[in-house]
Amino acid sequence: MLADPEIIETLKVRATLIKAMRQFFDNLSFVEVSTPILSGLAGGATAKPFETAATEFSDRVLSLRIAPELWLKRLIIGGMDKVFEIGPSFRNEGLDKTHNPEFTTCEFYAVGHDLQQLVNLTEQLLTSITEMLDHTYPSMPLAASFQRPFQVLDFIPALNTALGVDLPNLSSSNAHSALLSIFHSKDIHLPSNPTLPRLIDELSSIYLEPQSVDKPLWITNIPECLSPLAKSFTHPTAPNQQPVAARAELFIQGKEVVNCYEEENSPFEQRRKFVEQQHFARPASTDDSHAVRVVEDQEAMKVDEDYLQALEWGLPPTGGWGCGIDRLVMLFAGKEKIGDVLSFGNLRAVTRGAEKVQDPKV
Repeated sequence: MLADPEIIETLKVRATLIKAMRQFFDNLSFVEVSTPILSGLAGGATAKPFETAATEFSDRVLSLRIAPELWLKRLIIGGMDKVFEIGPSFRNEGLDKTHNPEFTTCEFYAVGHDLQQLVNLTEQLLTSITEMLDHTYPSMPLAASFQRPFQVLDFIPALNTALGVDLPNLSSSNAHSALLSIFHSKDIHLPSNPTLPRLIDELSSIYLEPQSVDKPLWITNIPECLSPLAKSFTHPTAPNQQPVAARAELFIQGKEVVNCYEEENSPFEQRRKFVEQQHFARPASTDDSHAVRVVEDQEAMKVDEDYLQALEWGLPPTGGWGCGIDRLVMLFAGKEKIGDVLSFGNLRAVTRGAEKVQDPKV
C-alpha cells in the first residue's frame, strides 16, 4: 500500500460504493439486518459450503453460509416487508479472476415487488452509485458506464437461435441425453461433472453471457432447473413447453453482477424443486449413449426442512435481489482481478502461512 497508493484509492471507492448502496436502500425505507453466518445447513444458492464444528456442539456439523437468502426470507415471513443485508458469504470453490471463496454480497427482499420492479431498482441503484462516485471523486474517471436501456435476452429462445436447434424440454426424462447430443454435435467441451444444470449453465456462458461485453445485459426467463428458489411457469412462446423461472440476471463486461427473481412461496412447489435438485445431483452414474460419467454434485441444493416449515406460515409475494459487491467494485475501479478490490487479497494471499495438512499415510 505504501508503494502503490492506487490500492488505497480502490479501497476508498469500495467504501463509497457500499455507502451509496446503504443510502439508496435507506431512502426506500428498507431495514438493514444481520443474519447468521454459522448454521446447521448452508442454503440459498448452489454451491459447496465450508464445514466446521463448534466447541459447544462437537457432535454437529456446521456450515458457513453460502448466501443469506433463506434467513432474510424468514424475516419477511415474520412480518417485515423490506429488508437488506450487506455481508460476507463463503463458498468452498476454486479461485480465479472473478471468484474468491470469501466474498461480499448485498441482498434485499421486498414484499409485493415483481421482476420488472427489481430490474428498475437495479438500474436506479447503478445510477445512484455512479452519481455518488462522480461527486466524491470528480477527477477519477470511472471504468464503467451504464447507459439505459440495457440489453435483454430471453434465455431459451436466444440459446435456440445461437445453437440452431431447439433445446429439449428440460424437465423431461431424456433432457440430459439430448443436451449431451447437442454438445457432441457442436463439438463443445463438456464441463466437469456434466449434470443437467451444469450443461445448461455452460451453454449460457458460451453463447449468451459474452454478449454483455460492450453493454449491460439482462438474461431473463432462466430455466427452472437453474432456479430452484424462484417462482416458475411454462414459457409462453419457446418450443417444447419449457419450465422457466421469473428470474433475471444482469451481466456486465462478461461478469454476473446481479441476480433477482420473484420468490417461490409455495411450500409444496419449493419441496418439489428441492427434491428435483437432489435428483439432478444424483443422476445415473453413466450416460450409456455418450459414455459420460456423472458423479454426485456436492454443490446441489439440499432439502431444507426447517425452511419448508417456515414457508408453511406464509411468505407473501416477494421479490428478491442479490449483488456481488466485489465484482461491482471491480467494474467501477477498472480492476481485472477480484483480489485487487479486497483489503488483503484473495484466499491464496491470506492463507500463505497456514499449517500444511499432514498426509495420514506418511
